[in-house]
Amino acid sequence: MENSSRRLVFSIVMVMLACGLCISLVFVAGTAIYYINQYGSSLPTPGQIIISTVDLFPSPTIEDTSIVTSPTSQELSPPHTSSPTQSLPTETQTTPQAAGLPAQIAQQMDQIQDQVVQLRGLEPKGPVKRDLLAPTQLRQHVLDDFLVDYSPDKAKRDVLVLAAFGLLEPDFDLYNFYIDLYSEQIAGFYDDKTKEMYVIQGEGFQGPERLTYAHEYDHALQDQNYDIENGLDYSQASCEKDSERCAAIQALIEGDASLLETEWYVGFATAQDRNEIQQFYSTYQSPVYDSAPTFMQQDFVFPYVNGQAFVEYLHTAGGWASVDRAYQDLPVSTEQILHPDLYPDDKPITVTLPDLKPILSEGWEMLDQETLGEWYTYLVLAYGLDPQARLDISDAQTASAGWGGDRYTVYYNAQTDATVLVLKTIWDTGRDADEFNTAFRKYAGMRFGNPGAASSDSVSWSFSGGYSEFHIQSQETDWILAPDAETTQAIWAAMQIP
Repeated sequence: MENSSRRLVFSIVMVMLACGLCISLVFVAGTAIYYINQYGSSLPTPGQIIISTVDLFPSPTIEDTSIVTSPTSQELSPPHTSSPTQSLPTETQTTPQAAGLPAQIAQQMDQIQDQVVQLRGLEPKGPVKRDLLAPTQLRQHVLDDFLVDYSPDKAKRDVLVLAAFGLLEPDFDLYNFYIDLYSEQIAGFYDDKTKEMYVIQGEGFQGPERLTYAHEYDHALQDQNYDIENGLDYSQASCEKDSERCAAIQALIEGDASLLETEWYVGFATAQDRNEIQQFYSTYQSPVYDSAPTFMQQDFVFPYVNGQAFVEYLHTAGGWASVDRAYQDLPVSTEQILHPDLYPDDKPITVTLPDLKPILSEGWEMLDQETLGEWYTYLVLAYGLDPQARLDISDAQTASAGWGGDRYTVYYNAQTDATVLVLKTIWDTGRDADEFNTAFRKYAGMRFGNPGAASSDSVSWSFSGGYSEFHIQSQETDWILAPDAETTQAIWAAMQIP
């Protein structure tokens, strides 16, 4: 699929729903364990792209049941694992901001910036332009900025690719869905091109906005210290070439900011902040997010939930210094994010596919050729469009683990409304390939019906509107989806040519 949909308009947006997780029961419990493990003490009494990072409000299904108040949290100065930093002067007079930004809010922003610097241990290299946006201003930003390079035509191509994998209906209106989703969900964003940072203002600059500001300012520090676009080679052009690598970098960037946000909440959020956050999320509703296909809901939170777990793994080993080293030796796959113990040594295997144009008839166009990765392999198996064709989560996790590398390609014939999908995957071991073989046969049986010809190394399914075939050879598996058996077999023959 087009990289922009693979990572949700990658050239513009990094989506966050984890803000809500930060006040959930899972967050509070996890923070307590994390804090104790890191600092060796009990948790203080809780108070309760071109690249832009856009952080979104959460699903209201995430609930907090353990927030209490703490009048002492405002003055809390938490312990640190990073190198001490010098005290920073207030930057109110030097930080660019909108003329209408109230002085009191600017002072609060300065204070949060100092707190983030203290926690994260990254020195600011200069000021960051900042402002508040009213919710009514947001939709125009979505149209003018976030989706400026993403057209309805590109969205339709993405839908066809996602539909081939069984994740979306072929007529799903992805473009307008993005507009509605971002207009509903965006809580704040940092624009790595313009070096501007915005928080979407609700009732004022209260707990939710302050929490978002801490997260966003960490992105500004990342950019100033590591140069997100050029230093990390995290840009629209590079991500179109290797979306799997960019998904891993995104998880590092967002996992970093999510962990920082956690520390800020524990160490610096006031009792009033926590009460306001609890009140906001207890009444917040997100009908657009709730209506999203389930694989999208999972993919939205991947950089934040799994990214934070990855960063916490590094942080446990050596504090923020270990996280900083990851920016010098970047993760390169979602496999490394899902299995931090495989970072940094387990690199993806390069996989190639033949050009299928010579064996396809006139009218066929290649929509996409990319890497699926372990994460999307898991999503295909566990979160397909049809609830009756989903593997259990544990089975899908087992089946997708052991991923070594892959390549997929999707062709489309507009005249016949037909699709060809080919996915070639190399697994770490023969056992990993066997596990995927078993799981995929179960998945395909639920999706396509009873198999036709089957043997230990291949199986096929004939269904209304198409034909599917699966092969296993040692550590390699191959999945072909085509309009008919003849096309499928021709593709399989082409794949056997060295």
